[in-house]
Amino acid sequence: MPGAQLKLPYFRLSGFYLLYFGTLGVLMPYWGLYLRELGFDGTAIGQLVALLLGTKVVAPYIWGMLADASGRLIGVIRAATLLGALCFTGVLITESFWGLALVMVAFSFFWNAALPQFEALTLNHLGRDTDRYSSIRLWGSVGFIITVAGLGWAFEHHSPMLLPWVALGMFAALFGVSMTVPERTQQTARDVAAPIGRVLRRPEVIAFFVVFFLIQASHGPYYAFFTLYMEDMGWRRAAIGQLWALGVVAEIVAFLLMPRLMRNFRPRQLLILALAATTLRWLVTALFAQYTTVVLMAQTLHLFSFAMSHAVAMYYVHRFFTGSHQGRGQALYSALTFGAGGAIGSLGAGYLWGFGGEVLFFASAAAAALGLIVALRAIPHDPARVAVRAVAPGPPS
Repeated sequence: MPGAQLKLPYFRLSGFYLLYFGTLGVLMPYWGLYLRELGFDGTAIGQLVALLLGTKVVAPYIWGMLADASGRLIGVIRAATLLGALCFTGVLITESFWGLALVMVAFSFFWNAALPQFEALTLNHLGRDTDRYSSIRLWGSVGFIITVAGLGWAFEHHSPMLLPWVALGMFAALFGVSMTVPERTQQTARDVAAPIGRVLRRPEVIAFFVVFFLIQASHGPYYAFFTLYMEDMGWRRAAIGQLWALGVVAEIVAFLLMPRLMRNFRPRQLLILALAATTLRWLVTALFAQYTTVVLMAQTLHLFSFAMSHAVAMYYVHRFFTGSHQGRGQALYSALTFGAGGAIGSLGAGYLWGFGGEVLFFASAAAAALGLIVALRAIPHDPARVAVRAVAPGPPS
């Protein structure tokens, strides 16, 4: 409907992304630092980070089925953010490995359900104007920058033991914002989708998940060990926080540019570029972490390795999974890429940490390069044709 965009709740959608990714700016860069402060070694840190990501393999799909069945995306989002916050309070009462493992499984089971459903809700609000997605999603990058840079400075002067309290404050604010976001269901004249099993068996859909699994696996060492790696290379914590922030500044630039890029280039072209830049980024990080200028350049490649690849992924998911499959499509993307990919990457990094941080990022480069090969061979040139085939025949629009 042409007038629907006039009612787009831009600031409420953006506010959710701001706080959600602001919370990730607390957990992803500094959770390993907090765990090392508690006395855990590299293997244990890798395992606990993997648990934080690993429930994405199962939880988003379970919650996605619930959202699809109920038609209440925002209800699922509110429940997930509230229950996740309540579970995270367990960090305040246990410092043992198994205690923290239990807390992470419980917390992340709910927490990892929120974002896929919110992505679906945002795309529903946007309707046909999906190229506007990046202008909303970039506020998540702003939130990440604020927290990662602020905590880098804070942990330079104060103990990382403050981390749970900061995170809980962010969780409470996120739940508050979720209560202001209105529901919006997908409206389409062709809402009859092919059976989801048929969609999942398509070679191009399988290739899509393989490529993005490898992209996220390549980021596993970065999320789990980049802070510790750079600290061991002689960087101060405040400077490391600024490196994280620089990567996300580049991410914001990408999100600002993506609407124009998506109009002028095919998604496959942007994906190939993103994979090549990701491979280069991890190679540079492995080889030149002691050189300031080179590290700064490598961090700007986050523009490609995360922002561009994620925006392209949203394009594919929104076309592969339509109608009643929308929530599960977003959940599968989260589960098989950020979940399985991120968890395996983090877990593998934990076992490789003893061989030196450089080895971790060589492994990251290898995963990204393999993703590039798969994309070149199996990702289609024209996703619009895929979308038509993935949707069951219906009446003309």
